[in-house]
Amino acid sequence: MEAAASSPSPEQPLLAPPQSAAGAGAGPGSQPSTPPPPAAARPSRLAALIGRAAGRRGPSMLVRETAALQLDRRRADWAHSRPVVALDVAWNVAFAAAAAAVLAASTAESPAKPLRLWLVGYALQCVVHVSLVCSGTRRRPAAPARGPDIESGAANSSESDEGDDEEAMEERASSTDRCESVNTMVSFLWWIIGFYWVITGGDLLEQGAPRLYWLTVVFLAFDVFFAVFCVVVACFIGVALCCCLPCVVAILYALVGQEGASDADIGVLPRYKYSDPSENGEKGTDEGVMIPILNNSGTATSERILLREDAECCICLSSYEDGVELSALPCNHHFHSTCITKWLRMHANCPLCKYNILKGSEN
Repeated sequence: MEAAASSPSPEQPLLAPPQSAAGAGAGPGSQPSTPPPPAAARPSRLAALIGRAAGRRGPSMLVRETAALQLDRRRADWAHSRPVVALDVAWNVAFAAAAAAVLAASTAESPAKPLRLWLVGYALQCVVHVSLVCSGTRRRPAAPARGPDIESGAANSSESDEGDDEEAMEERASSTDRCESVNTMVSFLWWIIGFYWVITGGDLLEQGAPRLYWLTVVFLAFDVFFAVFCVVVACFIGVALCCCLPCVVAILYALVGQEGASDADIGVLPRYKYSDPSENGEKGTDEGVMIPILNNSGTATSERILLREDAECCICLSSYEDGVELSALPCNHHFHSTCITKWLRMHANCPLCKYNILKGSEN
């Protein structure tokens, strides 16, 4: 079911020419769509999985992929924050130190399996992880602070230099991420080897090398707990994005604060009250009516006809009911007023076509 806005009536002026092919509500005379600029960041794995798993609902899945990308960016920002980096470094350094201490104190033990080799490899992986985390934190590109530009030539040159620097930093950060992925895969294989040795060693390991045995068991158990925790969190986020996006939007807004549009910017958007003729006793019609109402600036637009198949909010996946209040963006996409208000407070772009209501262009 498509949730993009239907074509407005001929007497209704367009609020602004749509900037993307996603804006299906463009009327006659609108400018031809241009290909979107390259994305600043690759879509997250979660966003890609959501798009492939439920691609049959194109517009609604665009909204969910956008929310997943926002969550991935917030996760990356949180993962590279100083408290989290400090905790991660301290955690791995403690594991490496514990392995070194036990190895030094258990020289007299004779394990039936090469647990010393496994602990040395585990400690080396911790050290490599710490070095990659510190390197990735230093190389992570920071959002540049942009002030008002006085001379256009200098501004363009500065933006070009900043873009080159950001691309170089992103390339270095990408190489660090690839190294971290390789280290994670090696850690997984090393965990399987350690688990096999502990299981096959059994009581002989516990009796012949109790310190090495129990430290290995503790490391294996911590890894299992951390992996299960990450899987549960990923599943919870995926289910929330598919089934309860408004809650995710509300949580994101509570976490990031007001980084999108202000209430004054949102208040000037055209507002409508949806009228369903079938609810008023009119049979055999497949069209609803968006009746304009006054917005905060005291203005209203023309009445709009909306096909029943388009009468759905892509954010909450609920069909428009008779009398519900709607808001339309300059790109002519429409949503429940409550849903789009929460979204715009967090992100000033249209959930479908990325039209920025503050800059008046596609982001």
